[in-house]
Amino acid sequence: MAGLVSLGAPAVLDPVVLRGKEEKLFAVLRECGRVLVAYSGGTDSAYLAWASRQALGGNAIAITADSPSIPESHKRDAIEFARQFGIRHELIPSYEFDNPAYAANNPDRCFHCKDELFRRMEQIAPAFGGATIVYGVNTDDLGDYRPGQSAARMHDVKAPLVEAGLSKAEIRELSRLAGLPTWDRPAAACLSSRIPYGTPVTPENIRQVETAEEELRALGFRQFRVRYHTELARIEIARGEMERALSLEMFDRLSAIFKRLGFTYVALDLNGYRQGAMNEVLPDRRA
Repeated sequence: MAGLVSLGAPAVLDPVVLRGKEEKLFAVLRECGRVLVAYSGGTDSAYLAWASRQALGGNAIAITADSPSIPESHKRDAIEFARQFGIRHELIPSYEFDNPAYAANNPDRCFHCKDELFRRMEQIAPAFGGATIVYGVNTDDLGDYRPGQSAARMHDVKAPLVEAGLSKAEIRELSRLAGLPTWDRPAAACLSSRIPYGTPVTPENIRQVETAEEELRALGFRQFRVRYHTELARIEIARGEMERALSLEMFDRLSAIFKRLGFTYVALDLNGYRQGAMNEVLPDRRA
């Protein structure tokens, strides 16, 4: 799958504890009978989709939102993963950009996105025998600022990974043991997360970001974000790759690429890549 990056050696975890949690996860899923999995193709949702297939066979269907906020490369990867592991998979249209509350890009933007996705999934659930909707939040996510969790509670969406007590490191290790290529995939938030709160999100500005990130990937960088600040592009690159970016030759290449894409100024963030950088301006980051 494109865009993978090694995150180093897998965590050393007790295999007995791991297998016990995985069996609990399978049991939680079997109790559901049928599930629709909110599936983006990232590490957590891919593992949950795989586990649902293991527990329920054809009664597990992975659902991916066909939205402008999801990079096309991620959709292709999600389709290929589902095909590779025999997971039933459907893409459904998602219209969050039609919602002014989403487009306004206030700190609750993710709530409106997940609200739209879960409403669409509720609409198709009767066609799949009234399947239970599940999503891939893990125990590490519970203390972060994630408004989408409020939408999940509002729609009574189940969180089987949390019920099984699985952390991100445990999901990565179980994914590795299962031979899933997503085990070391870096976090991949939606494209709208690159736009500062208060700056409206549009299909145009997130496509500008998506194209810029594809250009960085073509240059060989592996873990990064392009943060959109209207005329300015702020590039976050993982600390381990920063040295390669710090040359006059690379400065010239980046400047040429980003100006061709419509940015007037190009900046390299000296703090490097970090997940959730746009949330640093928020006074209270709890969900």
